[in-house]
Amino acid sequence: MILKNFKELSEYLKVPRNIVIIGHRNPDGDALGSTLGLKHYFDKKGHKTQVLMPNEYPDFLHWIPGSKTVYRFDRQNNQCVKALSKSDIIFLLDFNALHRVGDDMKNTLEKYENDFALIDHHQQPDDFTYMYSDTSMSSTCQMVYNFIEMFDDLDLIDEDTATCLYTGIMTDTGSFRFRSTTSRTHRIIADLIDKGAKNDRIHSNIYDSNSHSRLLLLGQALTNLKIYPEYKTAFITLSQNEKDENNYEKGDTEGVVNYALSLKGIIFAVIFIEDREQGIVKISFRSKGTFSVNKFARSHFNGGGHDNAAGGKSNLSLDDTVANFISLLPNYKQELLASYEE
Repeated sequence: MILKNFKELSEYLKVPRNIVIIGHRNPDGDALGSTLGLKHYFDKKGHKTQVLMPNEYPDFLHWIPGSKTVYRFDRQNNQCVKALSKSDIIFLLDFNALHRVGDDMKNTLEKYENDFALIDHHQQPDDFTYMYSDTSMSSTCQMVYNFIEMFDDLDLIDEDTATCLYTGIMTDTGSFRFRSTTSRTHRIIADLIDKGAKNDRIHSNIYDSNSHSRLLLLGQALTNLKIYPEYKTAFITLSQNEKDENNYEKGDTEGVVNYALSLKGIIFAVIFIEDREQGIVKISFRSKGTFSVNKFARSHFNGGGHDNAAGGKSNLSLDDTVANFISLLPNYKQELLASYEE
């Protein structure tokens, strides 16, 4: 764990500040839950806060308390730049380096003259003035809970804050089934429920709001599923044409890679998603056991993340990206076979 200049940060926040809180590009439940959860807490402490996101987040996250107050850098650039110019400090949540917000926003943030504070659980973070980094944490939302506890302010967690933090912990732990879910995680979840988080409603809002087109896209993805049992590996592809034919919307592929990982005997699962607009193939990696998809993504696909969940990208075509991936598997055969005890 890295806890850098925390005492100084605690002193700095004893008087009201103008605070901007930023999540990563293509925000997920943990990014939105942690930023808004921290906002609700800071608002109760008398600070003036504004959450910024680089771009849009999925429809199934729009119900989260405070989401309507979020500014998007790609659509509300003037409002974002104004908020940044007025801020005393920027909190960076759920990402470890400025490039994770996209080039346009990164260029703006690099000109920022005040300090940054990082709260994140991804590996190999960049260096910032204030840092709370812990790769053992299940989620950034769990870290925000810890952050509030460090200030002895758990009594300030109300229903809205609890709902935000519960959402991020639930989504980043795969509904509490990933290895990063500890007894401490469950104790925090219990406290959030006691403070007003309605677990059944949150789960329904996230997982029971499928559109017809999303289910058709899922069907296409499962049709494209390929299995390489000799490497305990399975992967899914989705081309831009297949996305278009099934009326793809942002968030429709969230969690699809886990269907490949759910197969008996599979410990390494991947989804390759063609993005014609950006000219890349987006890749999500998942694993069980000791096989590090973080190292794999960093080594071969300009990505990274956690040992069992990571992302990456490729500038090759979809077919060439998949061919490249398949060619790498023999190099990792022994690691893959040794990764998980059935």
